[in-house]
Amino acid sequence: MDFSQTKWFIDRATTNPFDRSIDFWQLTQSLRTSEDEIDQADWIEAFLSRADASMPVRVAGGPNDDLLSIIPPADTVCEAIRLNLGSRRPSSRQDASALTVSSWTERFHEKTTSAEKAVKRMKSGARIFIGTGCAEPQLLVKRLAETGQRLADTEIIHILSLGVAPYAEPKFKEHFRANSFFIGTSLRGAVGQGRADYTPIFLSDIPRLLRSGRFPVDVALIQVSPPDEHGYCSLGISVDIVKTAAEVADMVIAEVNSQMPRTLGDSFIHANDIDLMVESNTPILEYVNPTPDELSRAIGRQVARLIGDGDTIEAGIGEIPDAVLKFLTDKKDLGIHTEMFTDGIIDLVESGVITNRKKTIHRGKIVASFCMGTRRLYKFVDNNPLIEFHPTEYVNDPYVIARNDNMVAINSAIQVDLTGQVCADSIGHRFYSGIGGQVDFIRGAARSRGGKPIIALPSTTGDGSVSRIVPHLDEGAGVVTTRGDVHYIVTEHGIAYLHGKTIRDRALALINVADPKFRPWLLGVAKQLNYVPPDQAEPRLRFAGYPEELERTVTLKNNLRVLFRPVKPTDETAMKDLFYSFSEDTIYHRFFGVLKSMPHSRLQHFVNVDYDDRMGIAAVVGEPGSEQMVALATYDLEKSTNMAEVAIVVHDDWQNLGLGTELLRYLARVARQHGIGGFTAEVLADNPRAMKILHKTGYPIESKMIDGTYQVIVRF
Repeated sequence: MDFSQTKWFIDRATTNPFDRSIDFWQLTQSLRTSEDEIDQADWIEAFLSRADASMPVRVAGGPNDDLLSIIPPADTVCEAIRLNLGSRRPSSRQDASALTVSSWTERFHEKTTSAEKAVKRMKSGARIFIGTGCAEPQLLVKRLAETGQRLADTEIIHILSLGVAPYAEPKFKEHFRANSFFIGTSLRGAVGQGRADYTPIFLSDIPRLLRSGRFPVDVALIQVSPPDEHGYCSLGISVDIVKTAAEVADMVIAEVNSQMPRTLGDSFIHANDIDLMVESNTPILEYVNPTPDELSRAIGRQVARLIGDGDTIEAGIGEIPDAVLKFLTDKKDLGIHTEMFTDGIIDLVESGVITNRKKTIHRGKIVASFCMGTRRLYKFVDNNPLIEFHPTEYVNDPYVIARNDNMVAINSAIQVDLTGQVCADSIGHRFYSGIGGQVDFIRGAARSRGGKPIIALPSTTGDGSVSRIVPHLDEGAGVVTTRGDVHYIVTEHGIAYLHGKTIRDRALALINVADPKFRPWLLGVAKQLNYVPPDQAEPRLRFAGYPEELERTVTLKNNLRVLFRPVKPTDETAMKDLFYSFSEDTIYHRFFGVLKSMPHSRLQHFVNVDYDDRMGIAAVVGEPGSEQMVALATYDLEKSTNMAEVAIVVHDDWQNLGLGTELLRYLARVARQHGIGGFTAEVLADNPRAMKILHKTGYPIESKMIDGTYQVIVRF
């Protein structure tokens, strides 16, 4: 073969729009045997200069000129030429193929088709899976709807649809019926009107269901990135149950989108495992989180208090999870193991808050099953080794979740009743969302060493007219997280810890985080249901919130850190424990006599305050849910004199550390902020320690002895 024939092969491959084929063997042989003194590398460069690097080139594979029907880019062909120039002539076409182009390309061209032709392969009565969320294959879904009139009784299944869902329109009711594992906005109306179905199931269980054969998948419509040089396509931003659906489906049709990010992890499907490919260059669907409002920020602030340095967190989608992230900027070495994430984590990664350095599995990696967000997020996850996407049977496995020490799971709810039952998927009889991964992560975090399972919700509906903390769930409302699984309930009014608590303790804790205007009603119903004693004091607080601004952390001697915070009705048990820790001497000097018991009726007096005329500041150590009260200071205002009677008591083991002095000084500061003129106190003559603490407040003191008791006045 001479030089002119070699030139013809190259010209034909790069200029003929109807027949861009190369007899691969003859071309390389011509380059090898050409008598012209032209460097072979120059011809390869000439080929590249004449061919677009992404130009499809069909390659013929040997002396029989049989087409292998493959479509590698031109630069791949040139690389194959470089390799083949130095090799011996292959004995067969198959050997030539192995030497030149990866075997996955052999059927690439045959599999590539149009969306119209692809959906025509579907048959009536089939069960069709559609990819999740922002990774929904939009082109395929649109074509499916356009040609859907020819199909009948076709079931569409998916987790969550954020894109187009024309198959759920009334005009297609005889052709398609959607079945969702989690109800999104595009399907909520159809489910409510009975034109679509909802299957309640733990997200971690869906792959097992699909593999069991009890829920066969006929066709999987998915969206992937273009294949790499080894033939692997990435499932991109949604691996979740998509990977399993593609593995079990009889037919896999992939929208190969050049704009799909190539994500890493257990996130790949080989081109050989795809039956039909439809090329696309369509922007990936975007999800923009609404800016958290003041209510969401208040809840986020409360949740953030439960998150410590080095914790691994799960936070999903919505205003509250996004608000939580905004209050984590002062944390260190946080990790992520989550079902899904949005743009909110990017700033925390870039600022060094999220490092994943303290994770006990997948150290140094963000682990998720899918993400939804903006183009900024998609650029962030593209080919980023920091992030691993895995299927939900792994990410949502409670056992895997529990292997993360200090796992904090943050989930939302629609209603919580006074016993701790959580409804998260329905409003009464009306299905609204789904079970999703809530129970997976609540149970996983509960079994994690140092884990915290959190349910966060507003205390009322949007207009404030209905309480979300209720005596009992609405008729028809489903229990997603049981009263046995629940741990933390968080609203804008505070944190209620329920796990291991009695029904009485749970009811009081939940009433304390309910909207103040609903607390008397909730307490009244709780009494009727015998959840609390009939003599349980009515909440003094009605129209003001818990004064979180009065919380303050102080450092005592030996670097001991103690939280000063307003006392709560839920502190009754803690106050009882404090009382029974006292020595006889402490009881005598605090209560002016021998006191053998502290019944419920008396305990209420210490913890039920209005944060105005009557105030109590507790000194506590430990985290919410396991706090220990080590001191309590209270005042009670006498309005006629504008002076408040003060009392303070300190746990025996915490005396002589400066705690009493710091606590009384702080209570005096709070009293002054409320316009109180000063304190009055009675101190037994043989209690010099109490007198010393009063003198250390720094305010003028007047005292006189009456019948062995000092009558003390502290004026501000």
